Amino acid sequence: MKARLVAVGERAPAWVAEGFAEYRKRLSHWLPFELIEVEPGVRGKGRDAVRATFEEGQRVLAAIPKGAWVVALDGRGRTWSSEQLAQRMEQWRGAGRDLCFLIGGPEGHAPEVTARADETWSLGPLTLPHMLVRLVVGEQLYRANALLANHPYHRA
Repeated sequence: MKARLVAVGERAPAWVAEGFAEYRKRLSHWLPFELIEVEPGVRGKGRDAVRATFEEGQRVLAAIPKGAWVVALDGRGRTWSSEQLAQRMEQWRGAGRDLCFLIGGPEGHAPEVTARADETWSLGPLTLPHMLVRLVVGEQLYRANALLANHPYHRA
């Protein structure tokens, strides 16, 4: 099983890129994990945010691997504790499909992306910068896999 994180936004700050690389490396023997950045839609004065979100959505959909189980990050999604995420990870492993996690743009996901998702995951009620969400997802996937491996990283 492999996992992919498809994120709207390019050119992450160095601290985000370094942090993501660290969790990707840590995860590598349990879950190969790659990041695909998609170009955000054009926004600004006189620009249509709905069109920008639609265009982002088309790029996100194109980046989803065929046959992958798709989990969209969305504030209206299901919240999981770290232990519950580990249980979910075990279920995903049992299904034998690759995973694809999606992070939308400033207005969230296009309706077509939400419709394609097999489930939605909320990191909680806080509004987080999308670049930070990359790190949180990487860390929590590492923590979930560490829990399943009885690794001492997680000390509940």
